[in-house]
Amino acid sequence: MPRFGVSREPVDVERSAVVRKLTYGDLPAVLAIERRSFQTPWSLAMFVLELSKPSGICLCTPSERGLAGYLVCSRYADVWHLMNIAVAPERRRQGVATELMERLFEQAGPGARFTLEVRTSNRAAIAMYERFGFKPSGHRRRYYHDNGEDALVMWLEPSPAPA
Repeated sequence: MPRFGVSREPVDVERSAVVRKLTYGDLPAVLAIERRSFQTPWSLAMFVLELSKPSGICLCTPSERGLAGYLVCSRYADVWHLMNIAVAPERRRQGVATELMERLFEQAGPGARFTLEVRTSNRAAIAMYERFGFKPSGHRRRYYHDNGEDALVMWLEPSPAPA
C-alpha cells in the first residue's frame, strides 16, 4: 500500500508508468505538456532553475511519444514544496500523476512534509491531492496573476508512527 494509504484506481499494466529523473533533455517535451496544461505556463528558464537545484526532486514518465507527465518538487528547510505537476491531456486519468506522486513520496523519505498551492477552480487536482491526504490550510488571495484567482494552500503531514 502506498505511503499515505491511497487506494489506487486500476491502471492498465501495459501503459503503467515508469518514473525516472527529469533531465534537461526532457525540457522540450515538458514545455509541450506545460503549454497544453496551464493558462500561464512556466518558462524554459523556470524549469532550468528548478532542475539546477541539487536538493529538488524532478521526475518524469516517459511514453512512446515523448513524456506522459512530469513533477517538480523543491525542498525548503524541512518542507517539500510541490511546485508543478502535469500530465499530457491524452494520458490523464490513467495513473500517471499517481505514479509520479508515489515516487516523490518514496524519494523524499519517511517523515517528509509537503505543501503546495492549487487554483481554487481546479477541482480535479484538489481531489487528487486530497486522495493523497493533503489537507486545505488556507488561501493566498489573488495568487495567480493571469486572472487574480486565489490559491488553495494544502499540506501533507506524515502519518504518526504506530504505537
